[in-house]
Amino acid sequence: MRRVFVDNHTTPVTFWVGNNHGASIVKLEPLDAPSAAPSTPATLFEGARLIAGDGRAPIENAAFVVQDGRFARVGTTGALAAPAGARRVDLTGKTVMPALVDVHVHLGYRNGATFTAKNYTSSNLIDELDRFSYYGVAAVLEAGTGRGVLPFQVREQAHSGTRLLTAGRGFAMPNAGPGVPMRDAAYGVTTEAEARGDVRELAARHPDFIKIWVDDRNGTVEKLKPNLYRAIIDEAHAHGIRVMAHIAALEDAKDLLRAGIDGFGHVVRDKEIDQELFAMLRERPDVFFVETLWGERNAIYGRKPSWLQEPFLRGTLSAEAITQLTDGFATPGSADSAQRLLRNVAALNRAGVRLGLGTDTGGVTGGGYFGLASLVELELLVKAGLTASQAIVAGTRTSATILGLDALGTIAAGQSAAFVVLDANPLEDIANTRKIAAVYPRWRGGRSRRVADEMVGAAIVERALRPAMT
Repeated sequence: MRRVFVDNHTTPVTFWVGNNHGASIVKLEPLDAPSAAPSTPATLFEGARLIAGDGRAPIENAAFVVQDGRFARVGTTGALAAPAGARRVDLTGKTVMPALVDVHVHLGYRNGATFTAKNYTSSNLIDELDRFSYYGVAAVLEAGTGRGVLPFQVREQAHSGTRLLTAGRGFAMPNAGPGVPMRDAAYGVTTEAEARGDVRELAARHPDFIKIWVDDRNGTVEKLKPNLYRAIIDEAHAHGIRVMAHIAALEDAKDLLRAGIDGFGHVVRDKEIDQELFAMLRERPDVFFVETLWGERNAIYGRKPSWLQEPFLRGTLSAEAITQLTDGFATPGSADSAQRLLRNVAALNRAGVRLGLGTDTGGVTGGGYFGLASLVELELLVKAGLTASQAIVAGTRTSATILGLDALGTIAAGQSAAFVVLDANPLEDIANTRKIAAVYPRWRGGRSRRVADEMVGAAIVERALRPAMT
């Protein structure tokens, strides 16, 4: 039995077509579809289990109204009346949750098997944003490896795909920032005056964060000096910009907290977190950590994970990329280090520290698995001791709050209507976040050249449901 779900979020109306089990549905829209009108008829979605992203128990048999790209009302089927003229979408048997937000990515350097600064182009940035949208990621932060004015230009452009936020160029000692080939993207600073001047230059472009690298990478580079990161943090705060630090060492985390850091792009890895750090964090409840467990996936799993056989991998990855990802698990890395990392994440969670979702995707350890890694990160957070509900909150509401995207991350009246429809309940098994039936974005996605096989005739098949329609 075929169903046609009508989406009046766009003008002209677009259609979701699929079978009765929701196993194969696609969204069709004309290539020349104009932008949405100032006001559009409402759509009433009914019958799904709704996970709001705020940690509360799900709403069973939920109903919610979407109009003009926002949730207008949220309630239960039968109790929530359909607005006059509203269209209805039956989501019986499905689960709905907010779209994800990834707080730590690196865009533009990956293209197929190549990893180079030559790939940093507008088209490649947009392509990678589209791949995030394919997997239900609503927004990402490019964490300090932007090149010149380009990421700021892309941020301001209307484009298909996930919303881009950027830290622009990060800060490190000369030739000591992000991994090659991204290393020259960062400002290399040696004096406080130079650091402050570079912050002022960057502030003129209104970055969404400032990123600093405080790590000697096992003695291979010079670590950003305390007087320099204090100058950077102070100058950034004077311009109303928050600062996130790349760290690995416990003592660096402590001193950065003394210096006023706003958050961390990684979790302490060299030692077990101690009570002194927890005491400092209790004094700074707004400080956050982004775990980036995906970068340690090989060591955490210790073998080839079962999700390598799941169909969601084939959405945006070539056979070569899947082979490369699979082969990486043949060299699992340091199990001791990985287990210490998991213990530290668990300890932070027990202490009530703010944990967001980040993957380092696009970087040296993250690889070119845009969006896919964000979904697996949820499973890795559960391996670290978070409940499925806590992992979802980290990847939705908390991450959106970290980035100041208050309209994203939860499903409630007035919030942006960016949500994912799942075929199974992720509260029972976090792996069910990968059983995506549909992505309802605020953006128009699906124009990635890496999902070009989904172009059908004069229409674009916006990658909303898996697998391809049969």
